[in-house]
Amino acid sequence: MTNEAVEKTIFDLKETICQTLLTPTNKAGWPFIIGFALVSVIMAMVSSFLGFVGLVLTLWCVYFFRDPVRMVPQKTGLIISPADGKVTAVTPNVQLPAELRTLNEAETSEETNLGEEPQGAFTRISIFLSVFDVHVNRNPGSGLVKKVVYRPGEFLNAGSERASIENERSSVLMETDSGKQIAYVQIAGLIARRIINELKEGDEVVAGNRFGLIRFGSRMDIYIPSEAAPCVAVGQRAIGGETILADLGISGEAITASPL
Repeated sequence: MTNEAVEKTIFDLKETICQTLLTPTNKAGWPFIIGFALVSVIMAMVSSFLGFVGLVLTLWCVYFFRDPVRMVPQKTGLIISPADGKVTAVTPNVQLPAELRTLNEAETSEETNLGEEPQGAFTRISIFLSVFDVHVNRNPGSGLVKKVVYRPGEFLNAGSERASIENERSSVLMETDSGKQIAYVQIAGLIARRIINELKEGDEVVAGNRFGLIRFGSRMDIYIPSEAAPCVAVGQRAIGGETILADLGISGEAITASPL
């Protein structure tokens, strides 16, 4: 490893430590942080090496539950990313998750498509959250919550296409101030085993406000009307509360991107 590489590694480590210590911690993380800290003390009584390992795990726990302040774009009709992570798919012409559709719609689509995902009036943007991403989730738009549904399921790899259908999830259907429907779905992953969603039917929500959290690696799906052009491309990194996913006032096709 060259001197420049070593210096960059040290700089990145310092930046990570500073960001961790100076960034607020989400309240849902304190039970875990305290638990890790207590275990670290016990491990340190056994050996200094185990104590060091416990300290590293405790610091990682603090890092995982960080809850940074975000600068939310202020413009009517914007759909903001509800989560930090990598955009893994932009899928056009899909329906809402079955639990957010009416009973008749769900039954009809299942019968006519024989188990295949039916064509619909939404574009789904999927964001994968690694264990190193901020896991605090934010409302992607402002409006009225029409439905909140928790659905138990599998714990497949969150990057899998089947995760949107088979994994444990919490789904929110919202009507924006302009009268359009969007949905956002917290999906548990291979490691994530706990979804926190503080929303309930009838809530008035504001874009960028926190509403929940998924612990230890997960996925977020956002459903926007098909006529709205997504403003992100597969492979792009999204920042929760800041990255604009779409503008409901602008129609068109999804964008693509190439590495330069």
